[in-house]
Amino acid sequence: MAWTLIEREAASAVSNMEYDAELLRTLEPSAAPILHLYEWERPSLTYGFFAHPEKVLNLEVVERQGFDRARRPTGGGVVFHAWDLAFSVLIPAHSSLYSHNTLDNYALINAVVSSVVHMFLGESFANKNEMSLTPEDGGMQNPGQAFFCMARPTKYDLVVGKKKIAGAAQRKTKQGFLHQGTLALQFPDWDLLSEMLPSQEVCEAIQQTTFPLLGENESLEQGRKKLTELLKNHFLTL
Repeated sequence: MAWTLIEREAASAVSNMEYDAELLRTLEPSAAPILHLYEWERPSLTYGFFAHPEKVLNLEVVERQGFDRARRPTGGGVVFHAWDLAFSVLIPAHSSLYSHNTLDNYALINAVVSSVVHMFLGESFANKNEMSLTPEDGGMQNPGQAFFCMARPTKYDLVVGKKKIAGAAQRKTKQGFLHQGTLALQFPDWDLLSEMLPSQEVCEAIQQTTFPLLGENESLEQGRKKLTELLKNHFLTL
């Protein structure tokens, strides 16, 4: 199946999110699926369409630390784009890959992401670890966890055990659906994160729930590059 690949130069958080929104708005139901790979001009955070970041973040610290921010056209909580790889996929409504069932659409994307992660981490990891989609939202020790993507597994996330590898949110229209995904590459800078977040408990939840794909001494830049190529190879051959 033919795909459209979009690789943009680094842009602001607002530009990246507005571009995804425009791709969905102008998506033709009979068009080719789209894989959109983007980068950030500077460390960024995005938050779900109905979220209120001023209620869950110290925005003064966010700005002082140089983080850009933007509202996503999809749902979900806050995602930090400094230690991850983010991407989006658009599947038109007339595509054979499209389903009216939301779970099927998450399963479609996360099956590809699961294959990518297995390839990224190697055969020994694949033989020892089973990935799955979370059947329901995970529990919370602190109500603040609900507002941060990597602070708890939520329904349809890709996990190993109870640790989240990939988070995502989708938005469906009559033209098709937009899937915005994030893969954890490294643990955040905890000192930096603790300044921005509402409580130490939320920081601890992120640490306990996240499964980073890179080790402490592995290059974030090289990891992103390798993962990007794997995403292209797997999605564009669907």
